[in-house]
Amino acid sequence: MTLVWICIVVYSISLILILFYAFAQLNLLFNYIKAQKAVDDSPLLDLDNLNEVPYVTIQLPVFNEAYVMDRLLDNIILLDYPREKLEIQVLDDSTDETVETTAAHVKRLAAKGLDILHITRTDRSGYKAGALKEGLKIAKGDLIAIFDADFLPHADWLYKTIPYFKDPEIGVVQTRWAHLNRDYSILTQIQAFALDAHFTLEQVGRNSKGHFINFNGTAGVWRKETIYDAGNWEGDTLTEDLDLSYRAQLKNWKFKYLEHVTTPAELPIIISAARSQQFRWNKGGAENFRKMFKRVISSDMSFKSKLHGVLHLLNSTMFLNVLVVGVLSIPMLYIKNTYAHLHDYFYVMSFFVVSSIIFFLCYWYMYKKTYGSGFKNFISYIGMFFTFFSIAMGFSFHNSIAVLEGHAGKRSEFVRTPKFNLKAVGGNWKANKYLLKKISPHVIIEGILMLYFAFGMYSAFIVGDQGGDFGLFPFHLMLFIGFGFVFLRSITEKQ
Repeated sequence: MTLVWICIVVYSISLILILFYAFAQLNLLFNYIKAQKAVDDSPLLDLDNLNEVPYVTIQLPVFNEAYVMDRLLDNIILLDYPREKLEIQVLDDSTDETVETTAAHVKRLAAKGLDILHITRTDRSGYKAGALKEGLKIAKGDLIAIFDADFLPHADWLYKTIPYFKDPEIGVVQTRWAHLNRDYSILTQIQAFALDAHFTLEQVGRNSKGHFINFNGTAGVWRKETIYDAGNWEGDTLTEDLDLSYRAQLKNWKFKYLEHVTTPAELPIIISAARSQQFRWNKGGAENFRKMFKRVISSDMSFKSKLHGVLHLLNSTMFLNVLVVGVLSIPMLYIKNTYAHLHDYFYVMSFFVVSSIIFFLCYWYMYKKTYGSGFKNFISYIGMFFTFFSIAMGFSFHNSIAVLEGHAGKRSEFVRTPKFNLKAVGGNWKANKYLLKKISPHVIIEGILMLYFAFGMYSAFIVGDQGGDFGLFPFHLMLFIGFGFVFLRSITEKQ
């Protein structure tokens, strides 16, 4: 009976935490809706007086980017901004032949009169944070724009972002990510689905009320003074962008998020690339909770901002709660149909379906912003919602390992996400030389979990005396599909 109560307590705590997170998301939705009524405050840059035009340094942190390097450089020179006020730093930590090809490309651009530098390091200490910090030492610009290798800003990007720094309290301007390959596959569609929610509901919902938000590592601009005032880039977490964002806001610098300015980028097209990105983001989130929690709660921010800040830092920990609920749901099914005196408990637990309803409503509001409303789009949304949540749950074991490592303080290497640019390899992603060749041990456990949730579906038919209990059947079906998708895609991509 002790194990039964342990199972009930852990299961209940996880459900309560998920519900609490859902209510926080609902609050962000209300904030987002209110923010849509705000008057457009887009300032303009006075190009007639160059003395008033701020000097901008563009930093391009890259590492072994053979397939996208030329595309990145050819696109970045199209940015429309006074050349005498613009510097480009290619922060190249590469260890392959791209060092030479990039150097040659930069030399050609410099010969055309562009102020562009190719900066290399003898070691990769601090990874991306270390490269940004190194470039900052000699950056000419008062403002620092940062783009990862797969981001392709539009020509007027600087004109849409730089004017906001007329407000001396603004330390960062962040733009919304768009997706070059949204419809490539189910995998890219569900990644776009999740990112769209983050870059609308979450970023606007937090920023509109002055809560903590984060610079997303790319497609944004920092005031150089802000970086130094916040303590500069640090490489002790895997998400250096989240780390510096919180340190800057704790120094009372304001962040400006621009939902209306999009920056196209490439989504990972294969499961192993998505896995490495998810692992880094989720472990980094947990590392930053460990690093920032005490600073946030002891700050002079409002109680609501502190609460949203803590929940923001705990975002990735929701995967752990989902995994716990999923794994324990099968024992709970048997407990429910064995101990009749617990009937009232399970009746109360049914209330927690409201979490799913809240997520469904929040994501629908974001979805229709992209695709429009109407019955047809709503039906499409239902399919996408359940596909997204199924596959997200399929990632829950992998991401939970990342979260546990982050909370435990286990250090690991910064693993870059392979970029593809399929045009460069004739559409054959298997030609990408940066792909990991071995299968993660996590994949085997994901295969076991797929079978485990198949057993959960079977259990629905055999428990109880009334011909089964199918209340959790849809949940177990989604878990089965999610873990099956992640497991089978991980196996087949290596063949």
